[in-house]
Amino acid sequence: MSQVMLQERESYEDLPTLALTQYFRTAGDRLVEESAMLGTAIRSIMASHGDLSNKAIIQKLIAFLETNDDVVTGDIIRKTLEIIVDHTMDDI
Repeated sequence: MSQVMLQERESYEDLPTLALTQYFRTAGDRLVEESAMLGTAIRSIMASHGDLSNKAIIQKLIAFLETNDDVVTGDIIRKTLEIIVDHTMDDI
């Protein structure tokens, strides 16, 4: 588990928003599942050689939500999506 968390923390460096990075870094154990979900989204985006942006993360989480059948996992995805949207400036 510590190896997974280390990888997740390393991926925070890639986040496009400093506020989002700080939020996940300071959350501690409160957002373990959401942090793992965010890490999965980031790795998926990077694996497809996509540009990592808030929009890309949001789109990836929505895609995860659309293909998910598990209620608990759906809640984790929604919570992660909510955090990303709350810490993302609107497009101008």
